[in-house]
Amino acid sequence: MSEPAEVPALTLQRVERSYKQGETSLDILRGVDLTLWAGQSVALIAPSGAGKSTLLHMAGLLEKPDGGEVFIGDAPTSHMDDGQRTAIRRLEIGFIYQFHQLLPEFTAVENVMLPQMIRGLSRNEARKRASELLEFLGLGHRLNHRPAELSGGEQQRVATARAVANGPRVLLADEPTGNLDPKTADHVFGVLTKLVRASGLAALVATHNMELAARMDRRVSLRDGKLVELD
Repeated sequence: MSEPAEVPALTLQRVERSYKQGETSLDILRGVDLTLWAGQSVALIAPSGAGKSTLLHMAGLLEKPDGGEVFIGDAPTSHMDDGQRTAIRRLEIGFIYQFHQLLPEFTAVENVMLPQMIRGLSRNEARKRASELLEFLGLGHRLNHRPAELSGGEQQRVATARAVANGPRVLLADEPTGNLDPKTADHVFGVLTKLVRASGLAALVATHNMELAARMDRRVSLRDGKLVELD
């Protein structure tokens, strides 16, 4: 059942996260607030070590915050056990990383089929949806190629299709074009933003590429553990 339009796809409320380093505690996130709406793309821009990956881990339910709350839709998640959090990640959240992490022994279409089959779709249903997604991303002619037979940009587009194969609510991307040359990065980014708008996904993308970030709906940064909006 779809959520009412006024409910954000992702909400972080006063999220805190610290790590122990010997006798000291490193405060990475100090009360982060973020609201992400369906169909909206947000660039997360911050220097290395500022906490971008930690923030993505919080948003993706890969780690629990030390304080505050993470909502997926209107569901608070901090009280959930590992099984419940895994179920939400599988259905509601898609991840794209700097390195595609495709399974080398499977073809492009099989890589996109796998998360759907894990969810419970039949092989035929999964293949149909995977093929449609790859066609939409301009890879209809590469369905049966393995990752080693694809270019870097093609690999990342397959990874994008895999991330959205189960129709998630939220897409989280950690430097998705960081391993690509500028021309290929521009193409992959264009495909990604097209997909976000066509599907109504809410996307949070960590990137160092200011030109690409400028094309997104919003830009935010981390400063002293707090999230700030950029112009």
